[in-house]
Amino acid sequence: MSDKRFASVWDAIESDPGQAENMKLRSRLMMALRDHIAQEGLSQAAAAKLFGVTQPRVSDLVRGKIDLFSLDTLVNMLAAAGLHIELQVARAA
Repeated sequence: MSDKRFASVWDAIESDPGQAENMKLRSRLMMALRDHIAQEGLSQAAAAKLFGVTQPRVSDLVRGKIDLFSLDTLVNMLAAAGLHIELQVARAA
């Protein structure tokens, strides 16, 4: 067992730093969509209509099926919901 510490769970799971960053971004975008659904009190059917996807896609989102969503898909869903995304880039620690 290693005592190695990681900045995030994605850094621990993914050996490729690029893939870890991709997973972090997708995770944050998915959480933003789930938060929006909860804050607006949307049913999965209503969220699907708003996001321009099917209800099973919203179910996958709510259940955290991160491997089923690309960054492009999540950005499109957020834009369809009228949400704005801001990006900050910084040097790795």
